[in-house]
Amino acid sequence: MSSEGEPEFGQLERVGDLSVVHYVRRLSHPPEKVWRALTEPQELAGWFPTTIEGELAVGAPLQFAFREMEIEPMGGEMLAFEPPSLLELRWGEDILRFALEPDGSGSILRLTVTMVEHGKAARDATGWHICLEQLSYVTNGATPPWKESDRWREVNRGYVERMGPEASAIGPPEEWERVNGTDRE
Repeated sequence: MSSEGEPEFGQLERVGDLSVVHYVRRLSHPPEKVWRALTEPQELAGWFPTTIEGELAVGAPLQFAFREMEIEPMGGEMLAFEPPSLLELRWGEDILRFALEPDGSGSILRLTVTMVEHGKAARDATGWHICLEQLSYVTNGATPPWKESDRWREVNRGYVERMGPEASAIGPPEEWERVNGTDRE
């Protein structure tokens, strides 16, 4: 695990037919502050790729809409909601699990992303990596010093290299390419 500003790459694990990526981040704020960034719409807007619409209660249906891309909203469900330590939801076909624990004056965030499609593991791992970097900036009241699409391309090279061709078979959605340009390196 690394400190803020030096995040490590998520670690890919195959569990049967599923691809699971594990991230661990130390954030300099207590779980209660990070929890607000995980659950409050105005905070989510600074780092999470979609809106989260629906009741924040176990079993509640959720809907996720992308803010800057013309992609149909997707459904989901709240699987666990234990403030301020555990948030787990079905995000389309994927499962996102955010676990927070105190660590001195800060906190440890463990994000586990479970995917049914192995070919998109590097793509999605890159996306969640960037989201976690943005989360760190949001909780510090700052703006990232990079353009998201440029940062995605830079980080994605590392995930493709680490995860290999089978986990890198599916690239960004066409809608993302339209918004962010297609001049990929």
